[in-house]
Amino acid sequence: MSEVAAPASAIQSTWQVDRFVVVTALVGFALLGGLIWLETAPFMVVLFAIGTVLGIALYHGAFGFTAGWRNFVVHKRGAGMRAQLMLFGVTSIVMVPLLYSGQPGLIGAVAPVGTSLVVGSFMFGLGMQLGGGCGSGTLFTVGAGNLRMIITLVFFIIGTVLGSINLPWWLDQPGFDPVPLVASFGVTGAIVLQLAGLLLIARWVSRIERKAHGQVASDELLWKQKGQGFWRTLVTGRWPFTWAILILAAGNILTLAIGGAPWSITFAFNVWGAKALQAIGVDMGQFEFWQWEYPAMALKDSLLTNIPSVMNFGLLLGAMLAAGLANRFNESSRNKLQGRPFLAAVVGGLLLGYGARLGFGCNIGALFSGIGSASLHAWIWFACAFGGSYIGIRLRPWFRLPN
Repeated sequence: MSEVAAPASAIQSTWQVDRFVVVTALVGFALLGGLIWLETAPFMVVLFAIGTVLGIALYHGAFGFTAGWRNFVVHKRGAGMRAQLMLFGVTSIVMVPLLYSGQPGLIGAVAPVGTSLVVGSFMFGLGMQLGGGCGSGTLFTVGAGNLRMIITLVFFIIGTVLGSINLPWWLDQPGFDPVPLVASFGVTGAIVLQLAGLLLIARWVSRIERKAHGQVASDELLWKQKGQGFWRTLVTGRWPFTWAILILAAGNILTLAIGGAPWSITFAFNVWGAKALQAIGVDMGQFEFWQWEYPAMALKDSLLTNIPSVMNFGLLLGAMLAAGLANRFNESSRNKLQGRPFLAAVVGGLLLGYGARLGFGCNIGALFSGIGSASLHAWIWFACAFGGSYIGIRLRPWFRLPN
């Protein structure tokens, strides 16, 4: 979820479509979908399609953690943060009962609490502001043709691999086992507790905004966008936050119901980087992380059988399709990349990757899916990542990045 590829903020007088980009995205979807069908099973094709829809929603909804947090810190505008909090609440109401319904095969995003989580999430928040996006933000902006974000993605992948090598050491530092809130408060109690927490944060955000501007902007949650019709908005953006909230929440819940675990992004980057190193002769199996059951299996199997990878491929193509339909593919790359912004992409990417591995995921896997699983670690991740993001916002001017 990024700052750099927000779709239509200005409404074009005539609707134009980038046919080459649209056709390329559709052909890519058909070819890759066919390969996934042949390699695995129909449910993986469904997850691939869900990833595609999520990519469209992220692009057209301009649903960004990075920009949303910065708008609140710098401009005292809280619309983006309120939308995120609403997303967490809606998802939590459905996902928590589903996870604890007794249905076999469902695993929540629940992780340990300790040094690794605190350090990793802080690093990730810092990297968000320097790299220009989080996990999903980096992906959808790359899919929309943003060249700077390709640099961020490359170093994001490198960072995750470095993090995987060091993770066992970090897990030996002080900390304790995962804390599912349902274990102490029950399903209903955990949901109520989380909704109360989200409401308190929302009230704090609104209070800051009202103090700075005299009132709270209320048009971000409109069902229908002003200025153009439903179909034009649907195809070319920008979607009201309400649309993106409902689609992102439904996508995460369906991912859990079909794939057995909530939506995640960054583990796929880990696998892509490790497989690339193996391809050039590095034995990743010598490292402890890649000897653990799930990473070892992912390293051995095809990417087309790895759910996060398959959904990430869909997300990339979905964002590409959305950018083509809006005629804005590669729109954010028309200015030549300068030295310090380039350096920010490198440093930010490494921090994002290393932090995601230590913090057990990004805004999607650790925060969104973590709260959807009623896990304590998600709330600690939120606080630490916001602190890191605050420092990153203060560093952006030195890297000649606009605030």
